[in-house]
Amino acid sequence: MFSLKTKAQSSNEKLPLTQIIETLETQFNIQFNYAEDAISEVKIIAPSKDLSLSMVLIYLGEKTNFTYTLTNDNMVLVIAKTTRQKLQELSEVMVSGYIVKGINKLKNGTFEIDISDFDILPGLIDTDVLQAVQAFPGIQSSNETVSNINIRGGTHDQTLILWDDIKMYQSGHFFGLISMFNPQITQRVSLTKNGSATEFTDGISGTIAMQTDREVSKKIKGNLGINFIDANGFADVPISKKSSLQVAARKSISDFTETPTYINFFERISQDTEVENNAMDIINSDKTFDFYDVSFRWLYNISSKEKLRVNFINVANQLVFNENTMVNSVEDSRESSLTQNSIAGAIAYSRIWNSKWQTTIEAYETDYKLKSINANVLDEQRFLQENIVSETSIKLKLKNKITDGLQWQNGYHFVETKITNLDDVNNPVFRNLVSEVVRTHGVFSEVSCKSKDRNTNLITGLRYNYINKFRKHLLEPRLSFFHKFLDNFSVEFLGEFKHQNTSQVINFQNDFLGVEKRRWQLSDENEIPVIKSKQVSLGLSFNKSNWLISAEGYYKKVKGITTQSQGFQNQYEFVKTSGNYEVKGIDFIVRKQFDKFNSWLSYAYMDNDYTFNSLPENSFPNNFDVTHAVTFGTNYTADHLKISAGFNWNSGRPKTNPVTGNEIIDNAINYEATNTSQLQEYFRVDVSALYDFKLIKTITANIGLSIWNLLDKKNTINSFYRLNNSVIEEVNQHSLGRTPNVVFRVNF
Repeated sequence: MFSLKTKAQSSNEKLPLTQIIETLETQFNIQFNYAEDAISEVKIIAPSKDLSLSMVLIYLGEKTNFTYTLTNDNMVLVIAKTTRQKLQELSEVMVSGYIVKGINKLKNGTFEIDISDFDILPGLIDTDVLQAVQAFPGIQSSNETVSNINIRGGTHDQTLILWDDIKMYQSGHFFGLISMFNPQITQRVSLTKNGSATEFTDGISGTIAMQTDREVSKKIKGNLGINFIDANGFADVPISKKSSLQVAARKSISDFTETPTYINFFERISQDTEVENNAMDIINSDKTFDFYDVSFRWLYNISSKEKLRVNFINVANQLVFNENTMVNSVEDSRESSLTQNSIAGAIAYSRIWNSKWQTTIEAYETDYKLKSINANVLDEQRFLQENIVSETSIKLKLKNKITDGLQWQNGYHFVETKITNLDDVNNPVFRNLVSEVVRTHGVFSEVSCKSKDRNTNLITGLRYNYINKFRKHLLEPRLSFFHKFLDNFSVEFLGEFKHQNTSQVINFQNDFLGVEKRRWQLSDENEIPVIKSKQVSLGLSFNKSNWLISAEGYYKKVKGITTQSQGFQNQYEFVKTSGNYEVKGIDFIVRKQFDKFNSWLSYAYMDNDYTFNSLPENSFPNNFDVTHAVTFGTNYTADHLKISAGFNWNSGRPKTNPVTGNEIIDNAINYEATNTSQLQEYFRVDVSALYDFKLIKTITANIGLSIWNLLDKKNTINSFYRLNNSVIEEVNQHSLGRTPNVVFRVNF
């Protein structure tokens, strides 16, 4: 050991451990997994470059208060020597760098995005959480927005979105073009396609759960940034040794300037809406769009065994424009507007009673409001529409650590959801106000087992739900099984039953000015049933020598969907009925890391069909049935520079055309068989780059550039037909054109 220590010291200068780790990652082509706050202040003398990897890890273990464990997939787990529980949590990683650095697959079947350790994806320079999850096979957005994410063929409302365990009913700014969740305060994101934990309900197609940092900060840190869309800031401030506060805020810069990115975004959201096209005698003017978000998180370690967490988030979007016309040679002008707002708060208290037992209680209130005022200046009419969601949740969890490899969790979950819809017209006077409430009680139990060698992981449990309004009892089993064999292979089996009481419906395509047409609706077990799903999947992975090859086949059946929730714009646009959809598919990915490059290719195959027994065609392709989808990307990462480029291709969504040569019958469009045609193939190339540098000793900065749709490909993302004076008009909606973005951020 004496010779080791002597040989290791190539210089007497102590360097930050984070800097040493970055050098070792490049030298040995490995990845370190650690809590950044835990090692941020550690400085040691760097090990000699002549040492082998095993000797380097021994040296680091001697010089710091951490253990360094090398896993089979070239990842080094950095664990504080006094917190071996954490060792069990970190060892659950199945594949590190699943797509890029910072994206890991866990042994419980979920995917984790570590924002603090995140690399870069094509077209993204700020880590937009809901854009990043679309890099996974089987996840797409049918119209390029984060408010229309489709997980394995499901609609967006079938995705459960959680921010620090709060269910969010809004997901985007700019009505879906960017995520409303500030990436500066979001620390980790978990994505679950199947095999959900029993503590979760809703989200029959999947769950996207975001978390802020759970550790009390020891020093002040933060950043200020600006890009072509917004200005933003973040601060993490220790209040005492036991408490710290995080605050983040963003505000659009459209009040000061309209950048090319802002202009492209505005044109994109206003396509085929009343904002863009009004009646012939009406001219729209003074169009403005604004958004902001504010969020904070407070942590308080009451004692070594008790922790308290408080969260708050407030998000708003506002679109305003004037409708102008001449009435009797006198100019008349009225304001139309659309606002979208979410406000939510939560509190969580946990206590460790002893080495075996821990309890947690979580409660939240989340409120969402969509409001539009449509001023018809010609008829002197005002049409007011509102969609309001108010939800309260209380969850109690009891964890029992029976042995190191066996844990048992039980709990109770109460949810009350109230949804109000208002349609109000002043001329002629009409008012329709509908308010409904559904309360659900849930009891869940789950067992987690791990083998001594950590090669086998089993999580199984059952959730019981009682919906008192319908006197409905639902049993939902969940299963997650993982087994590693032959050193480099692993097999995974996942399954779940789930339900949800809420869905988004479209009554008319011009509701809410046509910009955000969907409104939340509660199940009534009549026209809108409780939605129920069953899903199973089987996956096989190979991981060796920086190669990853993984394939997963799945089957999912969903009952209780309505035609209103599926966005039909053909002969079934105004039909109200319920049915099912059934989807079978394969998600495949191959990834290779070499030197400073990382490349991946993913492919998703899907066969997705509806069944509506009351329709003339009771079975036909799903509106979100994208049969083939391919994503390719490559990254280059140097000491201070990150570059990424890639493309997205898919075979196009289904559409329904009029019958050629017999397009109109009885003054109505005569459609062919439903969804037997397709939109043109979708293709988009994106690039991005980030460069970081020091401003002064304690302050760093980074500058980035991204270009979305580099080739300016005019992709059609939606196509439908309208009858206008006995003439059929085809309406095509297009994706974003070439859209640049630039970011500059100062970190302190």
